[in-house]
Amino acid sequence: MARLSSAPYLLGAVAGHLADTALADPRRGHPVALFGSAAGRLERRLWRDHRGAGTAFTALSVGAVAAGAALADHALRGRPAARAALAAAAAWTVLGGTSLTREARAIGRSLEAGALAAARGRLPHLCGRDPSALDEQQIARAVVESVAENTADAVVNALTWGALAGTPGLLAFRAVNTLDAMVGHRSPRHLRFGWASARLDDVAGWPGARLTALLTVAAAEHPRAAWKVWRRDGSSHPSPNAGQAESAFAGGLGVRLGGTLRYGERVEHRPVLGAELRPVAVADIERACRLSRRVGILALAVTTAARGLTGLARGRRGRDAREPGRKR
Repeated sequence: MARLSSAPYLLGAVAGHLADTALADPRRGHPVALFGSAAGRLERRLWRDHRGAGTAFTALSVGAVAAGAALADHALRGRPAARAALAAAAAWTVLGGTSLTREARAIGRSLEAGALAAARGRLPHLCGRDPSALDEQQIARAVVESVAENTADAVVNALTWGALAGTPGLLAFRAVNTLDAMVGHRSPRHLRFGWASARLDDVAGWPGARLTALLTVAAAEHPRAAWKVWRRDGSSHPSPNAGQAESAFAGGLGVRLGGTLRYGERVEHRPVLGAELRPVAVADIERACRLSRRVGILALAVTTAARGLTGLARGRRGRDAREPGRKR
């Protein structure tokens, strides 16, 4: 029987997913926050108002994480239990599905209790838009959109890159996504400097965003509507990736997403996703959280299966190479 070389990663990914489900993110000393602090210090040293400086910043930040993870994984070859523990710690570090839905549900509870001010105060924990003038329905829509987009970023994309590149892939994707959140937005300071981080995040997020949409169709209450709205509206979003998950969630939940958004002084008029559907209601926040959880479980199953099959195929090729007389 061919040796399953990817077994340590598979065990670690499952354990890390279970740890995220049970424990969510640590409130203090989160490794992603520590990476963000280090990247912030590097940005202050390297910042120049041109793309070259931003490209160097991105390469150094992501390269350090990927190289460090690859070296650690390589050093543990021959010690499968230790490699599995490393993968589990990495998966717990990068996965954020439980914290995402907990925050969304907390806002939903505030809205259900009529505590609009409390919901407005909590919304910035979930997304970057200005909550000061949002009413109940607009906050609910913002929460559902954030749950959809972050299901891709905080769960499916990380697992996708884990399937492609193991533990280094998990951590490198989280580094890319964190840099995009730090410098990838179109502020005057980061318009040029953050260009490389934003474009790299677009590239890294491409496969997972499409997988998120497919898994949403599979997990949705209304799979036909999810498929229809995703295929029709998914590419109309200004982001090459965010619209994939949001449009599938819109159809799957039977609600209308998109439209006008406000980020501080900046106003965006985005295309409507699922224009024929009803507006979001507060109760849809819980439905979105449940859909996100189902998508995350499917993503774990699909990506670990893909990684396992790839490892099995590599093991067979290696065995055949060591037995040149073996019939093929």
